[in-house]
Amino acid sequence: MPPFSQSAPISNGFSLSQNTQKVSNNIITIDVGGQLFQTTKQTITIGGSNTLLSNLFNSYEPNTIPFIDRDPELFSILLSLLRTGNLPSKAKHFDIQDIIFEARFYGISDLLVETQSNPSQFEPFGLEKSKLLPLSGRDTPSAIAATPNGSVHVSHGSKITSFDWSLQRKSTTLTSFAAIDSLLALSHNVVAAGATDFSGLQILDLDLGFVTQTLKWENATKSSSTVQAIGMSPDLLFTSFESGRRNSNTIMVYDVNSFKVVSEIARNEIFGADLDSAIPSTKLCWVSSLNLLMASGSHSSHSGVSGNIKFWDIRSGNAVWETKETVDCFSDIAVSDTLSAVFKIGVNSGEVSYIDLRNFGSCDSWNCVGDTRKVNNNGKKVKEGFGCKIETHGNQVFCGKQEKLELWSEVLMGSSNDGKDRIFRKNVLGRVKDLGGKRITNMGFGGNKMFVTRKDEQCVEVWQSSVRRL
Repeated sequence: MPPFSQSAPISNGFSLSQNTQKVSNNIITIDVGGQLFQTTKQTITIGGSNTLLSNLFNSYEPNTIPFIDRDPELFSILLSLLRTGNLPSKAKHFDIQDIIFEARFYGISDLLVETQSNPSQFEPFGLEKSKLLPLSGRDTPSAIAATPNGSVHVSHGSKITSFDWSLQRKSTTLTSFAAIDSLLALSHNVVAAGATDFSGLQILDLDLGFVTQTLKWENATKSSSTVQAIGMSPDLLFTSFESGRRNSNTIMVYDVNSFKVVSEIARNEIFGADLDSAIPSTKLCWVSSLNLLMASGSHSSHSGVSGNIKFWDIRSGNAVWETKETVDCFSDIAVSDTLSAVFKIGVNSGEVSYIDLRNFGSCDSWNCVGDTRKVNNNGKKVKEGFGCKIETHGNQVFCGKQEKLELWSEVLMGSSNDGKDRIFRKNVLGRVKDLGGKRITNMGFGGNKMFVTRKDEQCVEVWQSSVRRL
């Protein structure tokens, strides 16, 4: 082993050997653990200006070979990452935690996260169930919140369990909720959580393990304010509250950074049998292309399921468009900016339908993308959509039809004026061994992963593309 420089501390694993070698102005030679590597100065600085490798470049002297006392095989993997933007195939033979630890030493862990959880590597038609994330305790997942870098937070009972982007490390935070019904990731370590039977929206720092703020709604009866749904835009946080006496509801708008109140919209004080006003919003989705907030809610009674969908202008506080659902109300609803459409699964039919947003406000009729409506032998509609879930991600629509996962994709057939001649095709996701199981309860998307939970199962399914999977 080359001798260490007396001026360099041994603990940092870095020194300059006295060996000399003639190199060009653009080529740098590095000795890592006794193995020589040659690369360019451009490659060595790709990770950023404050990395160990960039500092190596800044202190590099001609006719010297820097020595780094680390594992050369792991270094070769990270050097390939710097050169190509991807990990080489041989990385699969190493523990991902070893690669992460080494990337942190060299100061390029951010680059590793970026490349390994890049949404561009999300290939919907190649999704396969890759692993199960076990949860402690007997409680099943009630909500999931994925982050853009592929980490995920899962609420189960009174706990929130977090998995990092590599899905190898997890931590669990105990909350004051008996059960958590709404969960939204505000950053990689901060979440907003609420419950339908516990007052207030809590902002939790999961790294520190405590509540930083509790947001409450002051309703007319001064009763508790339970959370029915949470949503977010780049600048705003939306929370649907209902009073503990269930005689009033609202949507509060907060600044997503300071959590100060910006405005209040959709406030309802319920008198008598005003059923429409009695329905709180149970799903909130920000529609960036329209700069509007979509809020939806439904109610089940002896006469069936009814609901409403409203689009709110946050600046004016007015509902600019709405539709009421009575015939085949939604079991679940989602909106896609990319596809310019609102999608629903009918609670009776189980069908996927859409309203085209390119003609926003001019049409409120649903267009079915699947088969004709199903009926039973008595001519009554079968509740095939009860409990089904629907989410959009990119230009795809994902449906949890009981135990099955369906993927709906638009087939481009030319321009459309009224949005009624759009064609969607269905694919069933997963290999044969992936199919089956219990009813799907949640779907979430982060980085290049899809997360799925099922009824009565104490785990989270991870679905990833069969290509580029470490």
